[in-house]
Amino acid sequence: PEPPEGGWGWVVMLAAMWCNGAVFGIQNSCGVLFVSMLQLFGSSEDKQLVFKTAWVSSLSMGMVFFCSPIVSIFTDLFGCRKVAVVGAAVGLVGLLSSSFVSTIEPLYFTYGILFACGCSFAYQPSLVILGHYFKKRLGLVNGIVTAGSSLFTVSLPFLLRVLIDSVDLYKTLRILCILMFVLFLAGFTYKPLVPNTKDKEGGKKGKSKFPPAKKICNFSVFKVLSYRIWAFGIPAALFGYFVPYVHLMNHVKERFHDDVPEEVLLLCLGITSGVGRLIFGRVADYIPGAKKVYLQVASFFFIGLMSMMIPLCNVFGALVAVCLFMGLFDGCFICIMAPIAFELVGAQDVSQAIGFLLGLMSVPMTVGPPIAGLLRDKLGTYDVAFYLAGVPPLIGGAILCFIPWVHERQKLKERAKPVDGETTEKMLENESTLVLDTTEKPVKELDSGF
Repeated sequence: PEPPEGGWGWVVMLAAMWCNGAVFGIQNSCGVLFVSMLQLFGSSEDKQLVFKTAWVSSLSMGMVFFCSPIVSIFTDLFGCRKVAVVGAAVGLVGLLSSSFVSTIEPLYFTYGILFACGCSFAYQPSLVILGHYFKKRLGLVNGIVTAGSSLFTVSLPFLLRVLIDSVDLYKTLRILCILMFVLFLAGFTYKPLVPNTKDKEGGKKGKSKFPPAKKICNFSVFKVLSYRIWAFGIPAALFGYFVPYVHLMNHVKERFHDDVPEEVLLLCLGITSGVGRLIFGRVADYIPGAKKVYLQVASFFFIGLMSMMIPLCNVFGALVAVCLFMGLFDGCFICIMAPIAFELVGAQDVSQAIGFLLGLMSVPMTVGPPIAGLLRDKLGTYDVAFYLAGVPPLIGGAILCFIPWVHERQKLKERAKPVDGETTEKMLENESTLVLDTTEKPVKELDSGF
């Protein structure tokens, strides 16, 4: 059916905005929780405390992306509403159980896996359902929905700091469960307008039937060379991407002690990330085809450069400036992922293409922060960790530079194939007409003889 371009869709948009904000607002505010975990579970005897604690946040963010290919399959099979509601319920259980642990190790499962998997299953349907209700206004609606994460990223760090100082970490996590409960209720608003794959295969008889495996998992996107470069180039750039989000708060606390409000840095990241999504999303509309990739190349270059500049900032104001630029290009990187995927694989395969990409992104985003924590434990400072965190974005950006050239060559080959087919068809048609002419002439002569 044709999308209604409004109506109940506006309620769905608000629910999806809450989902985007609650999931990534909590994930992006992990620096505040990280400092609190160090103080609560730390001891002077543990020489690998930062390394162990970093696994909690990195596992959580990594699992959100790691589950994405699986979530896309479940969404196609069972629909957006069921997957989103069950995901929010699982996330609520994981976050609530995290508030009852007494050591850091159980948080690997409750917060790093259970809570994150729930967030992943709640998040992806919120993006899919928007296409059921909007087509002409889909760009505007996506902009509003993704702005939800920036809004929560701006406000949550200050709220978490106040809550942790006034109560404790355990009660703060229980208060955050309110966000997940509202997310659970928001999932019920995802009224489907398009039947899911399982219902389609069942037919009109009402019998539910699972579709073939080829329809569930579409690996044909990896046959596209430009997509393969993109799908492996971006994860190569992301080994250092999540390091500042996890360790920046603790780095500021160690360097400036309690003299500065370190939450301001997350505020700067959140604000300029939202601005970057609006600006570069609009700029991408004027850049033709796969050349949009150059925007991601520029964003990785600046993100890597800003990461390397963090240890050089001996004044808090300089760190604020670094975070402003980092947030701006972070928004650039995020907002043009879907348009690039559309250009590389086409509209039919774009959902699975994004799902596979997010799944591949989970590995470097999970591994990066613990390695930075290990370097901090060994060297006693974050300087080397931030310098090294800036290297992968530069390497990944260099890899992505080849995509527009490769994509243009692919398009030229595809254009050549139909031309060859047309010429052979014309040759066959000409041959058939010649045969008809030669067979018709004797018949005419025979008729005239009689």
